[in-house]
Amino acid sequence: MQHDTDVPHTLLLRKAMLLSGEQVDVLITNGIISFIQSSALWQQEAAHRDPIAQQVDCEGWYLTSGWIDMHVHAYSELSPYGDEIDKIGIRHGVTTIVDAGSCGGDDIDELLQQDEGTRTSLLAFLNISRIGLRRVDELSNLEWIDAEQVQQAVEHYPNHIVGLKARISASVVQEQGIEPLQRARQLSSQTNLPLMVHIGSGPPDIREVLNLLNHGDIVTHYLNGKSNNLFDTAGQPLPELTAALKRGIHLDVGHGSASFSFRVAEQARDAGIPLHTISTDIYRRNRLDGPVYNMSNVLSKFLYLGYALTDIMEAVTIHAAEWLNRPELAGMKPGQQANLTLFAIEPGPVLLTDSEGEQRTAAQYIEAKGVVKDGAFFACQIRTQASH
Repeated sequence: MQHDTDVPHTLLLRKAMLLSGEQVDVLITNGIISFIQSSALWQQEAAHRDPIAQQVDCEGWYLTSGWIDMHVHAYSELSPYGDEIDKIGIRHGVTTIVDAGSCGGDDIDELLQQDEGTRTSLLAFLNISRIGLRRVDELSNLEWIDAEQVQQAVEHYPNHIVGLKARISASVVQEQGIEPLQRARQLSSQTNLPLMVHIGSGPPDIREVLNLLNHGDIVTHYLNGKSNNLFDTAGQPLPELTAALKRGIHLDVGHGSASFSFRVAEQARDAGIPLHTISTDIYRRNRLDGPVYNMSNVLSKFLYLGYALTDIMEAVTIHAAEWLNRPELAGMKPGQQANLTLFAIEPGPVLLTDSEGEQRTAAQYIEAKGVVKDGAFFACQIRTQASH
């Protein structure tokens, strides 16, 4: 006799739309994708199917692999640069978040223990400063860069720490200049992990920063509107940026409270700068008060800028998964773990605000509707009114 615990849990997503426009039904059994097939074919065969435990009507919704946010701040104890994992994860359509240097060696244990009982997958960039963001000048004292502690943390959490974070802007490094990045470069070599480098106001000059970056390193906040940015006064990419891209560096948006400018984004678009990964740099304050609010809001800005929906979605799925060397996070084939996001394109008008307070009115916007994680469907909780 089969007991209830032996009965497979099944979830059917009905009439979801792939980016190609094809309408499909997706059957998920015990968290694994059983099949993805035409909705019309499912309807023809429905009478011969076993009963489904749960069905979700997804008509009008797009389906992708789960969104990945490469730059968040998820250490809830920090203020203002902290938040709760699921509040910036599955509730906003994001199935995997990567904490971008909230913690150094002193607090990385506490950060990674916070994911117990949460649904959103958590990865992390380890801040090269042992104090992390407990202070916002965390690289102003070189004694806080403890190479031995960095090595120990990386060895202890090989499945969670994906890289090292260094915030290289004037308010963070102060009189230390480029030295913290030079030390970060050494730590990268010692740990065999890439760097995520925060850029902002100088000194150090952005050219010095770019020249120290290697293949696989990430520049986050690449669309910031500060004077020390990646474009010259005519809006053209700096030669050092062009050279760095040829070396294989990766560009990440990292919107945040002060690091996304419509003006600079238009310069990057017009110059043909590739769209690598789109991330939010979200934390409690800019989630509640803006200008970030959620991943949907940030993605909508790129839809407004004229990027193809496929390119936008690849920036939060395939590209991010490839950089993380976690291809399974972008998998959406039978036999793979169901790690999925459902979203819609809603009609506007909608008011979008960048980090400099500039506002643009968009005719449509992206809104996350739900995620599938651990075999279950979770409806998103988007504060739509915050972005209107």
